[in-house]
Amino acid sequence: MDRPPRATVGGSGYGPAVAPHQLSKRDARRICVQAQLLTEPRPDDVLEVVRHLCMLQTEPTAPLGAPSADLVLWSRLGSGYDRAELVDLVDRQVLLEHLGYLRPSEDIALFRAEMSIWPGREPLKEWQRDNARWVAINDGCRREILDELRREGPLPTSAFHDSCEEPWPSSGWNDHKNVQTLLKLMVARGEVAAAGREGRQKLWDLAERVYPDDPVPDPDEAHRIRSERRLRALGLARERFVEQPGEPHHVGDVGEPAVVEGVRGQWRVEPTLLDAPFEGRAALLSPFDRLVQDRKRLDQLFEFDYLLEMYKPVEQRIWGYYALPILHGDRLVGKLDATAEPEEGVLRVDRVHEDFDWPTETREAVAAEIDDLARWLGLEVMYVD
Repeated sequence: MDRPPRATVGGSGYGPAVAPHQLSKRDARRICVQAQLLTEPRPDDVLEVVRHLCMLQTEPTAPLGAPSADLVLWSRLGSGYDRAELVDLVDRQVLLEHLGYLRPSEDIALFRAEMSIWPGREPLKEWQRDNARWVAINDGCRREILDELRREGPLPTSAFHDSCEEPWPSSGWNDHKNVQTLLKLMVARGEVAAAGREGRQKLWDLAERVYPDDPVPDPDEAHRIRSERRLRALGLARERFVEQPGEPHHVGDVGEPAVVEGVRGQWRVEPTLLDAPFEGRAALLSPFDRLVQDRKRLDQLFEFDYLLEMYKPVEQRIWGYYALPILHGDRLVGKLDATAEPEEGVLRVDRVHEDFDWPTETREAVAAEIDDLARWLGLEVMYVD
């Protein structure tokens, strides 16, 4: 790949700036795939994979018999991955759930730094002021929750009485979910934390009884460290992007500047991946996989058209209820529409959508990965189409 001389051109706040690295789209894709541990050789340690990826989304939908977090780990580790390992890491609180993501416990201090300045940095956005106002109005309910947890925690959401004086201003999605919303904001404030599950119910406890007592860094330092780790996991990310719920897609000024041929915008690249050898392979990805979560980057770098269709009416679906994006080498090449039917002992493959006419090598590699998925699930492959 073409790397220009690293000439100093001015400061950026994180050390001297360098001339932007000139990347082709192929360079960019390979950096992204490599950063996400989707090349050969495969990793072999569950905890180290989660530490590198920074997080696993706790989306529970599981038409393939395993939720997204397990699919993400299987995509990296292969059929040797034992789901009991993830359960054990969560049970031992080596991994902790925070706002819908499993994260290494040692990273929680980086989020506690952000909790310490809730509702956020000045100047506050309107939604941040609204959140603070709503919590203040419902302070009585907040205190009741803390008192109950102090006496009897951990407790499920259903254990708390909704004594909110003002309901959450929902557009419909959060109707009658005042307690759930308040708990989420109390997590952001650093007062409560997810403390495991009882069946399918999430348990809550006082944050001080869940989080490790690690030193909390300065909020600016914590923000920088999180951005550095995010860039290592993404490989290539935009410097700036619109704020949105969940894990950010941008990384600020960490890493080194890059320009991607034919793509507008300011990018940052993880420099250790610029000259890394690339040995691609086939992979079937969760719809919530980090490689495909940023739909704008997905379109710009991979030119891949994808949308999770589980919320669409059946007649409007193109690829399927829970179609898995298919990776081969540095290209996303299609979607797999499949469903696990454990009662029948089969992984039913309704359709393998090829975005173009695949060469034999791609078709064979993808078929082998489908076989591996079935093996991991303890099922036999049954092609319908």
